[in-house]
Amino acid sequence: MIKIIFRIGPFLPMPYSKDHKARSKQKILDSARELFLRNGFERVSISQIMTVARMTHGAFYAHFESKEALFSASFLDTLRDNTRPRLAKAPFTLKHLMSLITDYLNLRELAQTPKPGPESVLVNEIGSTNPQIRTLYETSYFSMKKMIEKRITALSRLNRLPIDAQDRDTVSEKARAVLTTLVGAVAIAKSLPHEEEQRNLLATAQRQILAILGANEREFEGFSL
Repeated sequence: MIKIIFRIGPFLPMPYSKDHKARSKQKILDSARELFLRNGFERVSISQIMTVARMTHGAFYAHFESKEALFSASFLDTLRDNTRPRLAKAPFTLKHLMSLITDYLNLRELAQTPKPGPESVLVNEIGSTNPQIRTLYETSYFSMKKMIEKRITALSRLNRLPIDAQDRDTVSEKARAVLTTLVGAVAIAKSLPHEEEQRNLLATAQRQILAILGANEREFEGFSL
C-alpha cells in the first residue's frame, strides 16, 4: 500500500518577473511625472501617485525609497524625454522661439496643457528648502538657460536678432533676463483667480521679452496666448 503524504505549509507566491517589476516602476514614474510637474512636490502625496497608478500604497517602497527619490527620478526622466528633441528643432523665427518658451513654461494654457515640461519645476519649486529639490531646481534652471542661449545664438546668426552671437556674456545675460521675466510672470499668473488678468500679465511678459531681445514686434504679430 502506497501512502501519499501532503505537506501543508504557507503559500509562497511566485516572484514577479523583471519585466513586471519594470512595468510597475514605469507606471509609478508616469503617474508621478504628471502630478509633480503640474502641482509641485509639496502638493503631491505618495497616496495620490499610487491611486493614479492604480497600485497599492505599499507597492511604492518596492521601487523607491522616498518621495524625494521618486521626484528626482521622474524629473530626470522627463528632462531626457523633453529636452533633446526640442533642442534639435531648427529655430528659424522669433515666433518659433517664443512658442517653444511658452510651451515649456505652460504660458499658453496654464491649466489645460496635457504634459507640462520639466521646466515647470522653475515655477512650482521656487523657494524650496529641501536640499534634493534645490539641486533639481538648479538642473532645471541651467537646462532652460542653455536652451534659450542656443536659440538666441541661432537667431542672431540668421540676423533675426540684433545680438552678437559671438558675445557669450551678452547671450547669457539675455537668457537670464528672459528666464527671470517668464518665471516671475508664470508664478504670479498661477496665483491669480481671474483668467483675463492672467493673460494680460503673460502678454505683458512676452512684450518685455521682445524688448529684452531687441526683436521686431512685427515678426511676432499674430501669435497670442
